[in-house]
Amino acid sequence: MDAVRGLFRCALEAQLVDADPTSGIKNPKQPKNAGFPAWNDVDVEKYYAKWQPGTKERVWIDVLLYTGLRRGDAVLLGRQHVRDGIASLKTGKTGKTGTEVVIPILPPLQKTLDAGRTGDMHFIVGDTGKPLTKESFGNMFRRACNEAGVTKSAHGLRKIAAIRAAEAGATVAELEAMFDWSGGTMASLYTGTADRRKLALRGWGNKSGA
Repeated sequence: MDAVRGLFRCALEAQLVDADPTSGIKNPKQPKNAGFPAWNDVDVEKYYAKWQPGTKERVWIDVLLYTGLRRGDAVLLGRQHVRDGIASLKTGKTGKTGTEVVIPILPPLQKTLDAGRTGDMHFIVGDTGKPLTKESFGNMFRRACNEAGVTKSAHGLRKIAAIRAAEAGATVAELEAMFDWSGGTMASLYTGTADRRKLALRGWGNKSGA
């Protein structure tokens, strides 16, 4: 429907048709889905077992896991963005425009970066040590996941990073600052899930102690 609407808008402007047959027709409702499946702790451990510190594949996962960056921004991150243990990066298609995110380089990530393999200006690199486009990185990361027996994607790591932050007590405002979100919808989803989990565990704890 969207494609046909666009076609007839152009046709009307070019005076090739007299009317838009899609006018007044609503798009059908799309089934809701959860999107990219989130990683869990078991997935991370399986990947770690396959890719040890000192491999570029280990750098890949830890940059994604401990920064929460989208893959298009993660491939741009390098030492030039880090000062006194804090990374500052403008997000966006080119890395030159968009929102500035500020990310602490947590000890587990620093340990992985120290072990390598990284490039001179980019933490995420390919076999030749050169930086990667987000498309190339996405394909290579998926292959690394498959070799580790994990059938999930880079985007799913962003989800587990948000889940861990929410379960650690991050607020909606903090999650939006960390993950470059706005509007409260996405952040509330994660804080709500974390709150339900805490309440459930607390409830079962009370039952077991009764």
